[in-house]
Amino acid sequence: MKIAMASSMLILFLILLSQLNDVVQGFDVRQHLSTVTRYDVVKDVADKNFVPSEIPDGCAPIHLNLVARHGTRAPTKKRMRELDGLADHLEVLVREVEENHLSLEKVPAWLRGWKSPWRGKLKGGELIGKGEDELYDLGIRIRERFPDLFNEDYHPDIYTMRATQVSLVPRASASAVAFGMGLFSERGSLGPGRHRAFAVTSESRASDIKLRFHDCCDNYKNFRTNREPAVNKLKEPTFNEITSSLRKRYGLNFTRQDISSLWFLCKQEASLLDITDQACGLFSPSELALLEWTDDLEVFILKGYGESLNYQMGVPLLGDVVQSMEEAIKAKEEKHTPGSYEKARLRFAHAETVVPFTCLLGLFLERSQLHQIQREEPLQLPPKPPQSRNWRGSIVAPFAGNNMLVLYSCPANVPNKYFVQVLHNEHPIPVPGCDGTDFCPFNVFKERIVAPHLKHDFDTLCNVKTKPVQKNEPTTASSI
Repeated sequence: MKIAMASSMLILFLILLSQLNDVVQGFDVRQHLSTVTRYDVVKDVADKNFVPSEIPDGCAPIHLNLVARHGTRAPTKKRMRELDGLADHLEVLVREVEENHLSLEKVPAWLRGWKSPWRGKLKGGELIGKGEDELYDLGIRIRERFPDLFNEDYHPDIYTMRATQVSLVPRASASAVAFGMGLFSERGSLGPGRHRAFAVTSESRASDIKLRFHDCCDNYKNFRTNREPAVNKLKEPTFNEITSSLRKRYGLNFTRQDISSLWFLCKQEASLLDITDQACGLFSPSELALLEWTDDLEVFILKGYGESLNYQMGVPLLGDVVQSMEEAIKAKEEKHTPGSYEKARLRFAHAETVVPFTCLLGLFLERSQLHQIQREEPLQLPPKPPQSRNWRGSIVAPFAGNNMLVLYSCPANVPNKYFVQVLHNEHPIPVPGCDGTDFCPFNVFKERIVAPHLKHDFDTLCNVKTKPVQKNEPTTASSI
């Protein structure tokens, strides 16, 4: 009996070990970089259990809204200086080992004498070549997917393109240009690619409440300043644990700041340079999963469902989306001449825009959680690995991450005449407010998803004198 039990336990252990090895072998760190993840490595990661709706026969798209994040970008000037500081400190740590006549055997060869790939660069934060490709290819794919929407001759009133304005580094407008070059390729007469000119408009960052509401909302800026220390405190135990592990593993006296900088370097190397065996190679897959979770935690609390103001301040954008759909319906009902009305409204901005808009739509939630956010109740924080979670920055808002809302007109034999299809990163996604489907009657979409948010007014939400930020602490998961 005892021998049989021991044999069973051994078999179970070997199975678990085999499964763990499969997970480690299949771990692609490039898919686990939170919002620094490149679009092409995650755009086809979708919920395999979700079955998209069949579009009824006779239903045709008549309008498209796009809210997209800029493509992959270079590190900012501030973060490049941080990497220069890391290089200097790593040199000191290696020297300490040598001066104490200890072996450097455990220290990876790349780390000795390492210098930042961005050393000496005077500017940063710009859209890089990979980012241009992401948006260019996205433009082509959208045109091919919805040919009836993009069959008109270009006019800025038919295909409206807007981008945020950022002083010095206009990566969102550069992304819009790359997208437009793909969308309108072979539609003009410029050069061998038969490109054509098109307009991208921007509003002053000081007054752009549709795409840079986070910059215009004083209450949000106060909330973020006040909450950031608490977020850092939540992340601290994880960084302390990993710092201790890496000190033992490599025999170097790493500080917590070193680990933070090495994690940042890992993300930049893996996403921008496809280097995964240097900074990322210092960490085990389980440590990388924890570091990813700390980033996701920060995005959740400071940009996502962790505080209702994070997404409520995006109501001007949500209102603009619905208005564009209503105008398209009016044009359809009044039988306006093709070429005389808007068919797509295309917006290019930042994670601070895409994440709140995703929350306004109620994506990545269970239905019970949707009711919570509509009652302005805090949600539980994303659970700590190895527990699974819906909220992953790499999926919610990678570089070039996007939400598309496609308005369909359907024939008389379909119960509702107009429907909205919701796509996230080009894939149909379940919308809790629409009974978990991706294809939602327009009136239901307005009633269940839009109306609860549009009761809020941007000025009332964001003016310091009229609405102090509530101390709405997220519920802490028991595993944290």
